[in-house]
Amino acid sequence: MAHHGPTPGEYIAHHLTFLNNSGEPQKDLINWGLVNIDTLFYSILLGALGLFVLWRAASRATSGVPGRFQAAVEILVEMVADQAKGLIHSEESRRTVAPLALIVFVWIFLMNAMDFLPLDLLPRIWEGIYASAGHDPHHAYMRVVPTADINATMGMSIAVLLVCLFYNVKIKGLGGWAHELISAPFGDKLILAPFNFAMNIIEFLAKTVSHGMRLFGNMFAGELIFMLIALMGAAWTGANTPSFLLAFGHIVAGFAWAVFHILVVALQAFIFMMLTLVYIGQAHEGH
Repeated sequence: MAHHGPTPGEYIAHHLTFLNNSGEPQKDLINWGLVNIDTLFYSILLGALGLFVLWRAASRATSGVPGRFQAAVEILVEMVADQAKGLIHSEESRRTVAPLALIVFVWIFLMNAMDFLPLDLLPRIWEGIYASAGHDPHHAYMRVVPTADINATMGMSIAVLLVCLFYNVKIKGLGGWAHELISAPFGDKLILAPFNFAMNIIEFLAKTVSHGMRLFGNMFAGELIFMLIALMGAAWTGANTPSFLLAFGHIVAGFAWAVFHILVVALQAFIFMMLTLVYIGQAHEGH
């Protein structure tokens, strides 16, 4: 029997399936018992890599003329410090928040940059490892862009929410923040307290959801476009005009989207970092 490759739909579905602890594709929209192992592996690995790069730069820093690596890291640190200074007026808080924002930017940039690897490189390697262990390679699922997983982006946005809540209590006191929840934005009247409280809760929820969804949506869309471009090159049927046109389109579209995606990767990391600073800065201020 002749072997047939996957259809375009099967190819995309396979690449959009996470490697989880059950070994099978997720069937339900929400399943709290599943853990996306690939997301955890790559996010932790890239987080450790980012920390190592920053530690390496700090340990090798000199007071003389900096090398290119030190200069690049110093530019990045100064950029984050300037943004933090403009949004968070407490110098004490900036000592903690500015390094946090720096780590957020570097970590998300590295996770986003996984999109630049050849689409089938790591999944094919994993298929070989999976098959050598005696398993069906068709079930060797793997996604290598952690920020294309809504669980990762929402986890980070919830972590930012917890930091904001911490600073709300630290700066204003538990009583002061509780009073703000029921007195702003409509006024300090008892009859308005339920409306004020509801509006503040909605604001926290909206900021958290939009914070995580924005990053996820952009990276998921970028990953999907790379898959569609890859399918153009995979549509080769021989030395004929349609195949040549598709191959040419694959090269041109792949190059153009990769160049544009460089901006997307850096911009999305910058936006997430800036919103982190904005939300923490808002926690330092009253309505």
